[in-house]
Amino acid sequence: MDTTSIFLTILAMISIIGGIAGLVLPMLPGPLLLFIGLFLAAWSEDFIYVGTTTLIILALLMIVSHILDVIAGAFGAKKFGASRSAVFGAIIGAFIGIFFGLVGVFIGPFIGAVIGQLTVKNDWQTAGNAGIGAWIGLLLGTVTKMAIGITMIAIFIAVRFF
Repeated sequence: MDTTSIFLTILAMISIIGGIAGLVLPMLPGPLLLFIGLFLAAWSEDFIYVGTTTLIILALLMIVSHILDVIAGAFGAKKFGASRSAVFGAIIGAFIGIFFGLVGVFIGPFIGAVIGQLTVKNDWQTAGNAGIGAWIGLLLGTVTKMAIGITMIAIFIAVRFF
């Protein structure tokens, strides 16, 4: 293995690890990082095992994952009557929640959506519903990203080793 291949392999591993983390953490572009890592892994072997067709499929899965993540978040928020401020608050809450560990990742979007909704209308019932909707949307998006991310890894492994 030459120096370039080793460098690409190290970058691939870092990106794949970041991508897997990003499947759960809302502020990291998990599917994108995962795709970049898998692409670099294929490149490190000069695309001998994993080629253009597989990489196109992985790219399409990455795009679908991002689209479904956005749709899931919007669906959850709108289904429970959240305003744009609540959705924005949920995003900010998710970001801040990262700094408080796993518990923060889960309750941050809820608290952010509640605060965001309260800036629009001082109604705790509506704000609570917005928080629940944002949390459900985030959960649906995360589950979708995880499923597609695992599928991307499985496809890569299947093509590479079988």
